[in-house]
Amino acid sequence: MSAIDDLPPLRAVIAEHGLSARKSLGQNFLLDLNLTAKIARQAGDLSSSDVLEIGPGPGGLTRGLLAEGARRVLAIEKDARCVPALQQIADTYPGRLEIVNGDALEIDPEARLTPPIRIAANLPYNVGTELLTRWLDPPDWPPFWTSLTLMFQKEVAERIVARPGSKAYGRLAILAQWRSEARIVMELPPEAFTPPPKIRSAVVHLTALPEPRFPAPADRLFRLTTAAFGQRRKMLRASLKPLHPEIEDILAEAGIAPTRRAEELSVEEFCTLARTWAAR
Repeated sequence: MSAIDDLPPLRAVIAEHGLSARKSLGQNFLLDLNLTAKIARQAGDLSSSDVLEIGPGPGGLTRGLLAEGARRVLAIEKDARCVPALQQIADTYPGRLEIVNGDALEIDPEARLTPPIRIAANLPYNVGTELLTRWLDPPDWPPFWTSLTLMFQKEVAERIVARPGSKAYGRLAILAQWRSEARIVMELPPEAFTPPPKIRSAVVHLTALPEPRFPAPADRLFRLTTAAFGQRRKMLRASLKPLHPEIEDILAEAGIAPTRRAEELSVEEFCTLARTWAAR
């Protein structure tokens, strides 16, 4: 499937529009349309969904999403140089692609999309984790999206799906696994990109749960995990001491030994601790 539509190959598009990747924007372009279509398929059945894409660049994944039947795609691209190339795609798929030239961290996409909404993106490395955190921590749950299909550095992807006791396990794993089902669905080598990054990449698919996996006040849970993993080598009685003067009593009431460390606690145990602390 080297040709998924009647548009030129991506290398030709990049040459035509002078789209050399910019490190300052975290750009690494994925040019193989076989791979972009495969990533689009990982997002599930798109025929009845609007799709939000962040950082489309020259439009490789955009073309994959549209070719795989996305009802409509909203592409937010910070680099104005990419807009003419994306407009060519919009002309090929009339009425199905809206392009917004701007910063995804400053734009609220909800008003431009019709539910159900999926998010699929080869996220710029420099804003990927911040965007994920925002999508997992909205004011209300369930969120505006039903699933996220996102490419990250492999190291970040492993942090999202990490289990207790592993070095990768931390606040990001708890945030993701508390409210979603997360799994790595693809891995990509550096040579799949232009220019090749120094690291491997991976695609993570997250499906929003109707309700969080365990009851817990979100603000307390996030403060707990920030404090606990901010000093992950310390025992909980020390790392959590700044949160409450009687933290050892709260830990005991939650059934958690104060000598344990953050990476040893499951998502459920952190939620239990958050509820216990809130009750105080």
